[in-house]
Amino acid sequence: MATLTYVYSEQTAVLGPLATYAEPHTYDLCVVHAKGLTVPRGWDVIRLLSEYVEPAPTPDDLLALADAVREAGRPRLSPGAVAAVGVRAEPEMNRTVETGRRGHLRILRDR
Repeated sequence: MATLTYVYSEQTAVLGPLATYAEPHTYDLCVVHAKGLTVPRGWDVIRLLSEYVEPAPTPDDLLALADAVREAGRPRLSPGAVAAVGVRAEPEMNRTVETGRRGHLRILRDR
């Protein structure tokens, strides 16, 4: 994997080691996309790596996946169902209502 950094004003793209934190105008690329990177005519590409190696999975990856699966599998009760069952609902920090949809994007407004 590699991180692509670009500067429009200098018409330069730099492909280097995977960044440890996010910055503006940087993108992490997989090995396939790092090797096949092309830039617009007139731009310079600086490649700081000669080989791109896929990192091995870490315990953090497995924990993040387990947390995502656990959250997705958690049952969601509507306010009416909560009242019918007699379960006390946890207060929601961010109460929003969907007001529209375009493709996979949703428009939300505060209640």
